[in-house]
Amino acid sequence: MLHRFAFANFQSFRERAEVDWLLDGKVPEAVWSTRAPTGERASAVMAVIGANASGKTALLKPILFLDWFVRDSFAAPPAADLPFEPHFAAQDEPTEFELELTADGQLWRYTLRCTPRRVLEEALYVRRTRMGYVFIRQWDEASQSYQVKQQDFGFQAAEARKVRQNASLLSTAAQYGVPLAQRLVRAMVSSNVHRWGRRVGDDQMLQAAAYFAEHPQSCAQAVRWLRRWDLGLSDVEVREVEADAPDGGKKKFWIPFGAHRLADGTTARLPFALESSGTQSVFVLLHRLLPVLEQGGLAVIDEFENDLHPHMLEPILVLFADEKTNPHGAQLLFTCHAMEVLNVLHKSQVMLVEKDEHNESTAWRLDSVEGIRSDDNFYAKYMAGAYGAVPQL
Repeated sequence: MLHRFAFANFQSFRERAEVDWLLDGKVPEAVWSTRAPTGERASAVMAVIGANASGKTALLKPILFLDWFVRDSFAAPPAADLPFEPHFAAQDEPTEFELELTADGQLWRYTLRCTPRRVLEEALYVRRTRMGYVFIRQWDEASQSYQVKQQDFGFQAAEARKVRQNASLLSTAAQYGVPLAQRLVRAMVSSNVHRWGRRVGDDQMLQAAAYFAEHPQSCAQAVRWLRRWDLGLSDVEVREVEADAPDGGKKKFWIPFGAHRLADGTTARLPFALESSGTQSVFVLLHRLLPVLEQGGLAVIDEFENDLHPHMLEPILVLFADEKTNPHGAQLLFTCHAMEVLNVLHKSQVMLVEKDEHNESTAWRLDSVEGIRSDDNFYAKYMAGAYGAVPQL
């Protein structure tokens, strides 16, 4: 379970920004949340709202970079730069990341300071009676090497010192079979965002079809929701087709078809390419959300409401609020331009993002705004500009 993440000098954010999921005793129990084994209570959903080009997507990317770094950086080409961009006014300054989460029934803190060229410091801490380090890895400029100290981690010291400058010690230790590292890198993160922004294109629908073909139980669950949300579908069928590949061979892939019952009792089947954009969007969105709901973890979705009617927001968000559909405490982080979401969420579940005239973004949680009340009309006040983070047109 994610408790918070923070970062500085990342894309349009030059100064430190923090996304805090923890809820205190003032937040009603009815607010969509989950409780960690360590006792902390964290929100199940977090919306990110702001004007176009304010930095909303940039607020999502640090958690996705960290997921890639601790899981897959071991496989990066040895000479490759780390895949992130510092603020363009601070290209020569390090970028910093910090992450707190619950895993294995314990509270962990992971920190990283780096440039695109190399890791400068990487550390993992765990709370026992208090926070103590598991490992600390630091770049020593004088010796042009890493100094590493460990405490109950289990990675051979000689191998730890040789971890590449563009790779995580945690990712590398997992490849070397260190049990703790292997457990920590298993966390499920599902997203429609990559380094350059939101994933778009027909390949998203084909990927969703392939996922549902491999996971028939998830497909059946998706069909149940599509029926309930009254999109005119009675069923979804995923068929394997074969086509000519550029190299002269054959390529197989999956195509989804929507089944529609007609007045005479017959059923018509349409390729999903001919379904409405909203139906396609829900189909693709569910293939991102259902794995996280079924296993636990974090879904990170940019433009959550893309092609959806505003009334669709709450039924989909409720999937994360109900223990029956979210038995493992999955969480959802998303950007949204449909301000109706302010009528659905608590003030502790909304992040506002704004960019100033110097092209520097800032972010703050809605409940940090002075004088805001839980019974305020958040939608009306936001639209009137009371909270900031609105377009200046």
